[in-house]
Amino acid sequence: MVPHPKRKHSQGRRDRRRSQDTLKATNLVVCSNCGELRLPHTVCPNCGHYKGVEVVARESKK
Repeated sequence: MVPHPKRKHSQGRRDRRRSQDTLKATNLVVCSNCGELRLPHTVCPNCGHYKGVEVVARESKK
């Protein structure tokens, strides 16, 4: 048999557990080279720059 709780959990205890379930907004920063939004501490997927240095060579648009 499965054990059952003897007492009902309080609303505060329930709500404190559920406080972790919310979705958090993604933190985005503006790329210093092209101005696109990107994740912090990552190479820009649009232009390939990181901290003002081209890290990934991108093909030019034709």
